[in-house]
Amino acid sequence: MPSSFSCVGLISRRGTPHVLDSCVAVAECLQQRGIEVVLEDTTAALLQKNNEPLGTGTATAARLELGKRCDLIVVVGGDGSLLSVGRDLAHSGVPVLGVNRGGLGFLADIAPDQIDVKIGEVLDGKYSQEDHFLLDARVVRADREVARSPALNDVVIHLSGKSRMMEFSLWVEDEFVYDQRSDGLIIASPTGSTAYALSAGGPIMHPSLDAIVIVPMFPHTLTSRPLVVPGHSELRVVIGASDEQASVGCDSQVDFELQAGDEVRVSKLATPLKLLYPLGHSFFDSCRSKLDWASRLGGR
Repeated sequence: MPSSFSCVGLISRRGTPHVLDSCVAVAECLQQRGIEVVLEDTTAALLQKNNEPLGTGTATAARLELGKRCDLIVVVGGDGSLLSVGRDLAHSGVPVLGVNRGGLGFLADIAPDQIDVKIGEVLDGKYSQEDHFLLDARVVRADREVARSPALNDVVIHLSGKSRMMEFSLWVEDEFVYDQRSDGLIIASPTGSTAYALSAGGPIMHPSLDAIVIVPMFPHTLTSRPLVVPGHSELRVVIGASDEQASVGCDSQVDFELQAGDEVRVSKLATPLKLLYPLGHSFFDSCRSKLDWASRLGGR
């Protein structure tokens, strides 16, 4: 059966032997089917450093070029790798498939021992697609945009120095919500609801929901709870004065320093990340296995 894809980009963020072994296995699976493989340039360098022939005998391209050249991207790594790829390539509209060599693996679903079977199924057109929207975070200072980044999981406002409370005001669609003193604020997409926001007491949201969750971090009030707002909302957080440096982080991978009076404006990015999964993938099955829902009290 001819494949649904003719040119596949291959990305890995780490150079550990087991990750590189999986990269080679993915590439061999693709090449055996006559599919062109293009390595991200940094992935090719990692393979060359570890004396893998694949690193010298395969076409390479910069990450952004992969989004223009390929019709599928395979990412080998953990969810952190997929977060980075999502921020960089979601705008291209190219679908992404994850091979899990990390921890929980909510986004990267294919296990290393399933590479030949599961990737083969995807290449044969046996897959489902989920659209995961990203957040668009902008820092506005004196009516001028000074920083901007997308985020697949979350936008986190916090103090960079000592563990102290900060002050800020929250607005949703230009409607005032509250002034707050807390350790910070997590603004998460449904994708990010199972990440940092979950650890802070936020709700688990199905990836298909068109909603954004706002989770206070240790607020100095007993009544401040997570708040879910429509996905089309624009959120505005106005930073108060502090003796410590405030920052905003996107997916815990991109950080910008903040000043008193700065506004962090967060809204939904227009282009979602297209994630592919082999048929049979279930969000609730992932929750059972990743969050240990399947265990019983007393070990029964």
